[in-house]
Amino acid sequence: MVRHVVLLRWNDDADDAAKAAVLDGLGTLPAAIETIRAYAFGADLGVGPGNFDLAVVADFDDEAGYLTYRDHPAHQQVIADHIAPILAERAAVQHLVD
Repeated sequence: MVRHVVLLRWNDDADDAAKAAVLDGLGTLPAAIETIRAYAFGADLGVGPGNFDLAVVADFDDEAGYLTYRDHPAHQQVIADHIAPILAERAAVQHLVD
């Protein structure tokens, strides 16, 4: 299994409505992209200084499944419409899970 982990930090222009739109958009992806096996995301609780603002964790059967997700039009649309306009910083990793 391949696990994809993303951390996002919002820019200073990110308001509550924009952040909610990101969550709503991400929530549509599991139904739209058949290669997603597990999908979880959530805003940082704010208990540690310097944390990123949002985490996304997605599991796929294999690298091909991840690449389908990465390039899928629904995913790219969420990025373009909701994430990119308020994104300051992104970190990501894909790793194997036993």
